[in-house]
Amino acid sequence: MKERAEKTSPSLSRRRFLQVASALGLAHLLTGSEQAQNTPNLPQNPQFKAPGQTRHLPRVQAAYTFFTLPEARFVEAAVSRLIPADDLGPGALETGVAYFIDQQLQGKFGLAATWYMQGPWQQGTPEQGYQHPFNPQELYRLCIPAIDMHAEESKGQVFADLSVSAQDDLLAALEGEKLEISPLPQFFLSTFWQILYDNTMQGFFADPVYGGNDQKAGWRLVGFPGVAAAYRGVMEAYYGRPYQVEPVSLADLQAGAALADESGHAIHRDLATGEILSVHPESFKHEH
Repeated sequence: MKERAEKTSPSLSRRRFLQVASALGLAHLLTGSEQAQNTPNLPQNPQFKAPGQTRHLPRVQAAYTFFTLPEARFVEAAVSRLIPADDLGPGALETGVAYFIDQQLQGKFGLAATWYMQGPWQQGTPEQGYQHPFNPQELYRLCIPAIDMHAEESKGQVFADLSVSAQDDLLAALEGEKLEISPLPQFFLSTFWQILYDNTMQGFFADPVYGGNDQKAGWRLVGFPGVAAAYRGVMEAYYGRPYQVEPVSLADLQAGAALADESGHAIHRDLATGEILSVHPESFKHEH
């Protein structure tokens, strides 16, 4: 996670919120030309190798590319309440879930690029998929300032600056469809809640290569071993008892930081002893 930004209390007003809502209703965020003009020039990676040469994917410093500062503060505060850190380990904030959500919104998911996005709206069933006229990018961008405006008007502070108990109460109201923010339709807020909740769970348990689940904390919490692995020779030995191993991610395999068989499947190590859990060590592909 990047270093937490300095806390500020952005000035929100109903006039500004209506301007945002109007803009989203009339235009699809930014046009292509405006987007290009607002895209920063990124420095070239000095370790870049020409196509055709083998190279490992680099680990880059987490930085928000979609969220504004007020949006980032809201999302960081929200995910830290949905999956808080406790004596079992780090929570969503500490494992990079806010960064994961930012990256997902910046890509195809945020734009609903592969979704059916034509009406009629709200007339289908949940099994028929997304039933909303705005894509996830637009929904985050519209609902976050609305909720911050509501919190500031009712509690005197934006969501990120509220006490933990006040944040929990607001999230509970959002989940229970009891949060009313005129002129925002209730189904906007309920859809936003579901996407925020789902994105938080996804970021906490997805492969770390996507930006969340730092140090595979989510996997360690539930005992998930990670990517597809080589289980031959261990199924009988572990029948009826926990399979407690060091989890392996896509990034581990890409960086050569984990054992793999000739097919590229991960080979595990016992979490307590470090023992290699395979009866065919000659099939190892690499080890670092």
